[in-house]
Amino acid sequence: MRWTLKPKPDPETVSNLSKSLGVGKPIASLLVQRGIKTFEDAKKFFRPSLEDLHDPFLMQDMLPAVERIEKAIEQGENILVYGDYDVDGTTSVALVSSYLISYYPNVATYIPDRYDEGYGVSYKGIDFAADNDISLIIALDCGIKAKEKVAYASEKGIDFIICDHHRPGKEIPDAVAVLDPKREDCNYPYKELCGCGVGFKLLQALTSRREENFEILLPYLDLVATAIGADIVPVTGENRILAYHGLRVINAAPRPGFKAILEQVKKSVLTLNDVVFIIAPRINAAGRMKHGLHAVKLLTEENEIMAVKFAEEIESYNRERRDTDKAITLEALAQIEEMKEQERLTTVVYHENWHKGVIGIVASRLTETYYRPTLVFTRSGEKLAASARSVKGFDVYDALEGCSEYIEQFGGHKYAAGLTLLEVQYENFKRKFEEVVSASIDKNLLIPEISIDAEINLQEITPKFYRILKQFAPFGPGNMRPVFMSRRLEDTGYAKCVGEDQTHLKCRLQHSPSGVSYGAIGFNLGNKCGLLAERQKIKAVFGIEENEFNGNVSLQLKLKDIALDEVNVLKTKT
Repeated sequence: MRWTLKPKPDPETVSNLSKSLGVGKPIASLLVQRGIKTFEDAKKFFRPSLEDLHDPFLMQDMLPAVERIEKAIEQGENILVYGDYDVDGTTSVALVSSYLISYYPNVATYIPDRYDEGYGVSYKGIDFAADNDISLIIALDCGIKAKEKVAYASEKGIDFIICDHHRPGKEIPDAVAVLDPKREDCNYPYKELCGCGVGFKLLQALTSRREENFEILLPYLDLVATAIGADIVPVTGENRILAYHGLRVINAAPRPGFKAILEQVKKSVLTLNDVVFIIAPRINAAGRMKHGLHAVKLLTEENEIMAVKFAEEIESYNRERRDTDKAITLEALAQIEEMKEQERLTTVVYHENWHKGVIGIVASRLTETYYRPTLVFTRSGEKLAASARSVKGFDVYDALEGCSEYIEQFGGHKYAAGLTLLEVQYENFKRKFEEVVSASIDKNLLIPEISIDAEINLQEITPKFYRILKQFAPFGPGNMRPVFMSRRLEDTGYAKCVGEDQTHLKCRLQHSPSGVSYGAIGFNLGNKCGLLAERQKIKAVFGIEENEFNGNVSLQLKLKDIALDEVNVLKTKT
């Protein structure tokens, strides 16, 4: 593990903010690191306001998009709301379709079949529209590269509105409107919206044109918050506002589908982290194991009894997904060893029978073992399809561009992408990908990094300090949960390995000069138990959390790593 301590912010700025907010310097320092330098900045950070959302009409093509939908409604046209099969896509379809249906009946939904049609806009989806007299398709979380598909639809008299957030290719599809803040000619102030976020901006524009109160959109924010968490977009700017208010909706008035999921997992108050690890995998499981439309049904169902039935079905898909990804991960790890590829700078594995719905999860699991850019391939019809995952700091999308001569199609983000290629090109691609990554990656990026916000003493951790820290939520990329480092610590004699395989570390760490101590838990740190023997001085990296035991709530350290403190080394040298 690499420990990287963030630079200390400007002391004068920290001191001024500390005084104006009436908080200690450790808190003020954390805020300045996050770009919050004034009382006004802090007010917006701690109390995200929906009034600070940008005008949707600042987005390129928003006006023609709204006018085309208004025309469709005026003329009684059939509208198809089309989206990808992952969480961002299915929440987007649920969002836009349920909003439109609230005042216009001729709206249908479509999610492509992951296995039959693959990612994004499909010819089969366009044919479905043509066969059902649909003349307008609103594509969500996909479409930015669907140039040929949009042209094909146009020949059939079908218009497209694209709402996407992926990087555009060299040419923008010739659609009625292409909403994507990542377009080079788009001056929208915030570039990091997810697909559902772009869909929400479309609803915001429609609501304003209809001269309706913005508040009618509040119940839909739970879907947007879920997509923000699941799609791992930065929790900054507009995303922070939408996630903050969306979580309030989930916790105060969850839609029947969410309520049914939460009843199964017995969780009452959800954080964005809970959304990522509890709600998102279950919504995703529908598209992975069966069909994404099952997720849309769950998310749009208004009858609580039906919602419970859909949630039970999705829970069974999720169990199946867990078993499948576990089995394939073991097979992939065995393949790496068999091919003697442990020392490569990339992981590229393939088996024709691996389940296409879980290869993205398997790619993520493999990066936990071999920390390097990873692709997992399986057969998809006559081609091979892959999911790519990267390591922090390395742009896998750019690396794939460097291998484009062997790829049929690809798209995605800096840290996650998907692609297809012909089987005959697999070995060529695998060789080229290793070459491109080897030539461009900083070798330090292949060592997992723990980014540390600040060094603090244990006596600085107080209930008030933690109470303010909790208000930094919602946490996510761009606003991660604060991580601290403390030195001159020793175990008070409680250190032990716990868990089924004794893989976790439980101890009580004391700061020797002050005598202040806290209970600590370190998941998968059982192998470091020996470091705490003989009361050696250690340093630790940790987050702070509440621990409830027998009705008592106390603060504890959630250890990320521990190491011998330099004071031990100095003593040995003298």
